[in-house]
Amino acid sequence: MLETAIRTLLGFTILLTLTRLLGKKQLSQLTVFTYITGIALGSMASEMVMQKEIPIADGILALVLWSLLTLAIEWISLKSAAARVLMDGQPTIVIKKGLILEKALRKQRLNLDDLSMQLRLNQVFSILDVEYAILEPNGALTVMKKSSKTPANMPSEIIADGKIVEKNLTELGYSRQQLHAELQKQGIKDVKLVLYAELQPDRSLYIQKR
Repeated sequence: MLETAIRTLLGFTILLTLTRLLGKKQLSQLTVFTYITGIALGSMASEMVMQKEIPIADGILALVLWSLLTLAIEWISLKSAAARVLMDGQPTIVIKKGLILEKALRKQRLNLDDLSMQLRLNQVFSILDVEYAILEPNGALTVMKKSSKTPANMPSEIIADGKIVEKNLTELGYSRQQLHAELQKQGIKDVKLVLYAELQPDRSLYIQKR
């Protein structure tokens, strides 16, 4: 028990010291690299505490070395834009002037449901209200709204990624027949050809093809 207590005290003290040396960021500012680094340090510290067959000196060496490597990478990233992009990635435009950039979504492995959720978190309920939306390296979405867009009611998506959102059709009182008729008006014969469609407050249909 005494050995466990000593290991715990040492692990806690070293981990606290190293994390203070590594600097601090808000959770919303963490990149994937800094997030994984924090998990790795915590895992090393817990292994040193619980695994008595691991010499304390080895545990301390691993923690210190990992922290020094992290500091080195952070320093290189500060000095080199190329290294910064390699380690942290770079912002990606996913909506431009009200249009979803499908290739950008696929590249970032972001689906339309995730995009819609991120927009709602930014108090945006219609793609048409967006001038630009940028996916940041930490996964947050930065949204610049169109100044002219102030809808009184909330539009709803009725087609997402080539599939009809049946639940929204029912809630909006918009039938499949109406939907297909509107698609045909716009020269669209197959729902699968539509990346995104939403019903506007005035009952008009906004459609973006693939």
